[in-house]
Amino acid sequence: MFTSQPIGFISSPYRETKEIPKGLGAQHHAEGVLKILPEFAPGLTDIEGFSHLIVIWEFDRAPGFELLGTPPSDNRPHGVFATRSPRRPNPIGLTTVELRHKDGMDLHVRGVDMLDGTPILDIKPYLSSIPPEKLRRGWLAEAEGRQR
Repeated sequence: MFTSQPIGFISSPYRETKEIPKGLGAQHHAEGVLKILPEFAPGLTDIEGFSHLIVIWEFDRAPGFELLGTPPSDNRPHGVFATRSPRRPNPIGLTTVELRHKDGMDLHVRGVDMLDGTPILDIKPYLSSIPPEKLRRGWLAEAEGRQR
């Protein structure tokens, strides 16, 4: 086991969970800044060459966890590992953002869905060799079909 240590914090327009778009068709276009702590600055070397980043962060305000829950995008319960629920056994979030530009230790990004002040645990460049037509959307595709 390891103890996580934030490498920085998000500056986000969202102050409360209810402000973050959720559910079917939710779009994440909000801009924010990944504010990296000075001791981790060398780790940002060459990051500006990537268009998108995977941000791993902590649900630091989520109380406990539930293994089954009903997401806002469906009226049926699903297992926590088949959802993006914040109430997880290990409160870890993952978001793909577009890197707009780097300014010193600040990464200006688009696509944030985290609360302001959320601890950032890691950043990785987004690399995928999976073509979009091979991706499956699981129960979400079925829920979207019922909405039509």
